[in-house]
Amino acid sequence: MQLDIESLRVLLTVLDTGGMTSAAQRLHMGQSAVSRKVQRLEERVGQPLLIRDGHTLRPTRAGRALIPDAKEMIELHDRAAARLESSELSGNISLSSNGEIDMVQIASLLGAFRRRHPGTEVEFSVDHTGALQDWVDAGDLDVAIFQVTDEALRPTDIKLWTEKLVFVTSASDPFADQPVPFLDFGDHCYYNEFTHGIFERAGVAFRTVFSAASSNDVRAAVQAGIGVATMSARYLGDDVVEWKPPVELEPLPHINQIIRTVPGERPEAVAALVETIRNELRVTPSAVAA
Repeated sequence: MQLDIESLRVLLTVLDTGGMTSAAQRLHMGQSAVSRKVQRLEERVGQPLLIRDGHTLRPTRAGRALIPDAKEMIELHDRAAARLESSELSGNISLSSNGEIDMVQIASLLGAFRRRHPGTEVEFSVDHTGALQDWVDAGDLDVAIFQVTDEALRPTDIKLWTEKLVFVTSASDPFADQPVPFLDFGDHCYYNEFTHGIFERAGVAFRTVFSAASSNDVRAAVQAGIGVATMSARYLGDDVVEWKPPVELEPLPHINQIIRTVPGERPEAVAALVETIRNELRVTPSAVAA
């Protein structure tokens, strides 16, 4: 019996994300390719490794037994490959992102980058879009990942994906009366720059009743029926629905998740990190689980 590393990697990713579609997005593969990898692995071991449980996949007894060995084999493989591919790049790089990227994915790519470029040191943090724009322009950050509207895009920005913004609410709470209870991402919420103007120009009264830093927290507040929020359309689903305002509103802008570096500067190590991020995060993330 021969177990190939990539099939094991696919299996672990399916288990980590809970499904073939989410695994395909994370691995930048087609869903059919992910299914074939798992099927061939099951054929090699002679028994099923996954079983469907509702809307997610979980390991069978054989799958559970394989997991620790699969993790160790992949780790050894990646360590050996990184050692052979290691470069002479060096230097400290400061990287920061807003909360709209998959932290598991960013941690994985930063680990792989460090193994490939052992002479580099990447310092990573999470903050809000407004601060990241200012810091990278001032040179306090080497690389920033955040959101901008089409009008704010620069020719040097690297676009990762574009998303549609919508007003969302709980299916059980239409909030047709005013003032509208509004949920946002705190005092520095980037969406407030245009959301508040849309409400004010339409004469819609609102009051902020809930603020949180993460999309998961805001979506949980929406599900709980606390109020209306501005979120990516990918968060729609289950009991989170698009809000129907009491009057017609201007459409919300599309939003771009981008990589931006210090204007006029892109040292070799920074360029290598940007290319790694571009390759690994170029697919829109899946919506969070309900």
